[in-house]
Amino acid sequence: MPEPTAQFRTVGLVGRAGNPRVVESVVAVARCLLAAGVKLVLEGPTAEMAGTALTTMGEAAPGFDTTDRAGLSARCDLIVVVGGDGSILGVARDVAHSGTPVVGVNRGGLGFLADVSPEQIEDKLGAVLEGQYTIDERCLLDARVERGAAHLGASTALNDVVVHAGAASRMMDFELFINGDFVYRQRSDGVIVATPTGSTAYALSAGGPIMHPRLDAIVVVPMFPHTLTSRPLVVPGDAEIEIVVGSSATAPQVSCDSQVNYEVRPGDAVTIRKHAHTLHLAYPRGHSFFESCRSKLDWASRLGER
Repeated sequence: MPEPTAQFRTVGLVGRAGNPRVVESVVAVARCLLAAGVKLVLEGPTAEMAGTALTTMGEAAPGFDTTDRAGLSARCDLIVVVGGDGSILGVARDVAHSGTPVVGVNRGGLGFLADVSPEQIEDKLGAVLEGQYTIDERCLLDARVERGAAHLGASTALNDVVVHAGAASRMMDFELFINGDFVYRQRSDGVIVATPTGSTAYALSAGGPIMHPRLDAIVVVPMFPHTLTSRPLVVPGDAEIEIVVGSSATAPQVSCDSQVNYEVRPGDAVTIRKHAHTLHLAYPRGHSFFESCRSKLDWASRLGER
């Protein structure tokens, strides 16, 4: 295994809990990193999940350490996440402020963000350690929930902020403002505010456009609106978006990346703007967003082909 580049001397490792296949890949990644001579730092739950296998490796190769999520961003030059895109979403919200690059090993579904497959760990992760990689800067959103003058909560989101009715088979009404200008009042299942990264996630299933990750833009996608004329709206990345929950909403919620949730009431306001920091996603050289779309969205298939 070649020597790692100078900037990747300390590498953090995070794995999604509760999946035996993730444990296999966590061990494979750890072997790869230790063979490269890097200082390996595991998130506490990841070390516990991997159990005896990682403990044995740690005894055989000095430099094995554990820390919490905050410690990873403070101590590591690179963070490897083993799981699906959802695992990267959680890590992104915690480490984006540090500028530490993140590379994903896919043990989930589509893997738009976690692009390295398990069988490619040694080759592609090794290439990243050698310096053969590119960095994609992905913007995040800040969501702030307020009730009059009271602050109810705030979170960042890499994919999207969703204001929704909260209960199946129910609709809600809301008002949308962009940079203080009234846009419309709508009755629907809710509304998705997504980054270009999130345009291939929930927003895509709701009929939103696919946006290139490098676009400085935000998309507003209504969810099953009670109208035939409502369409997704793409606005500049520096826009401030405000959603005011209407009086007909009975159990509305605000969801950030489907992982951080707030219960809201009629009259509450959700203000969304671009986060001050970007997530640095590291990809092995040769990665293509369009190739990902072709392979993961079946752009290359034709009717009747299997």
